[in-house]
Amino acid sequence: MPITSTASDTTSLVHAAIDVHEPGPAPGEVGAKLTTIEFQLNPKELTVAKSAKWESKNQKKSSTAPPATYQGPEPQKMSVEMYFDETRTRDGSVVKRVEALFQACTPTSKSTGKNQPSAPWVKFKWGVLTGFVGYIKSVSAKYTLFSPNGTPLRAVCTVALEELAKQPGKQNPTSGGLQPRNAHTVREGDSLAAIAYREYGNPAQWRSLAEVNGIDDPLRLRPGQVVLIPALDELSRADGREIARKEVARALLR
Repeated sequence: MPITSTASDTTSLVHAAIDVHEPGPAPGEVGAKLTTIEFQLNPKELTVAKSAKWESKNQKKSSTAPPATYQGPEPQKMSVEMYFDETRTRDGSVVKRVEALFQACTPTSKSTGKNQPSAPWVKFKWGVLTGFVGYIKSVSAKYTLFSPNGTPLRAVCTVALEELAKQPGKQNPTSGGLQPRNAHTVREGDSLAAIAYREYGNPAQWRSLAEVNGIDDPLRLRPGQVVLIPALDELSRADGREIARKEVARALLR
């Protein structure tokens, strides 16, 4: 069945919606539901994209394409348009609906209070399409109709969602691997210090992020590279384990 199809029988019509949740303890485990942003009209189309990351190193003497190494899957992406119309309501306005989408791109009060600011996690649901758990990456609103006093009555919002990174498997039952709370795709001009400041409010945590992600040279981040962002308490435990390992190594060298 095409993912854009809808039932023709109004008694079985299912409306698409985006559930907005507090960030959960791990990807796929959302926190408490904050609100639901409903589609007034089901989307006419829905774009879903998935890609894999490959890395190749140029070889000057090679006469063919260099070999590529698989680096893992990229987060799934989804794009959908939401149509809002308040022309049939007295003194209606679509501004509140649009602002609800914008609000889903800003940190929740609870996460800010814990000194772990994060935008909400969301679930897109529409019929059988209920397994997407991620976050709203961007919202673009276009107002298309206004009342005589300038009140927006219709709007089309383009919403881009991105899947949260899955929890990587541990190497063994005692490895104590971290559970990524989120993931950041590196853009041009990004640095680990800037990412650490945005995620934890402390740029000095760049060393911990480098350790967790196995980054040997933090000055050479590549656009498109994915940096896993553990919760702050787990990052602190990782720091403690690393300090303990170094202390043991120094003791053995004496």
